Amino acid sequence: MTSDEGTGRRTRKKRQTRAALAAAALRLVAERGLDQVTVEEISAAVDVSARTFFNYFATKDDALVGDTEGDRERVLRALADVPAPVPALSAIRLALAGVIDDVEGDAALWLLRMQVVMQYPVLLARLVSGNAATEQAMVDALAARTGHSPDDGYPALVVAVTGAALRTAMVRWATGGGSRPLAGLLDEAFAAVAAGLPDPRASGATDRPTTDRPGATAPGGPHTPVRKRP
Repeated sequence: MTSDEGTGRRTRKKRQTRAALAAAALRLVAERGLDQVTVEEISAAVDVSARTFFNYFATKDDALVGDTEGDRERVLRALADVPAPVPALSAIRLALAGVIDDVEGDAALWLLRMQVVMQYPVLLARLVSGNAATEQAMVDALAARTGHSPDDGYPALVVAVTGAALRTAMVRWATGGGSRPLAGLLDEAFAAVAAGLPDPRASGATDRPTTDRPGATAPGGPHTPVRKRP
């Protein structure tokens, strides 16, 4: 076995152990409740020691909410790889593609995670805190990409709107039990944003935003003339 093969095997083993601990934590908390599960019980369910648990997670809550820091770094790297001419909205959608694929690839775990997190405000607060750090990093990256100052309203507004689109898609996906593809729901949300969030009452059924590509736009609906009173 070469050194590269050994390193790759160890990396896969660590990834599998981390995933197993997260899955056990979510399953036990869903069954018993947040305060009724200990780190020792989570570790025993995976047949590792509590010391091993703390090699992967600082706290029980960290195992439950997921690797927000790791996801942040992945998205930032992906955003840096998007060609400069790609518009900001489409660039962010492309940068999210890998994380979204991973979520859908482990749908059962993520659906359980969404269920548990939404059930306990303390977990939701921790997730929001991690997302806030991610959004600030995205603002800085988008500002550099577009030549704006981080204090300018444009990068902050784009990141805030796309963050809302992501959260909306995730909640719709979770409440629907994963029956619709998450990527499609996210494309739908981004397309609506790109179209300027037109009021559906002013558009026909055929004027709804399309989801053929990231940042796809849809034509605006016809304007209804205002009748003057006699």
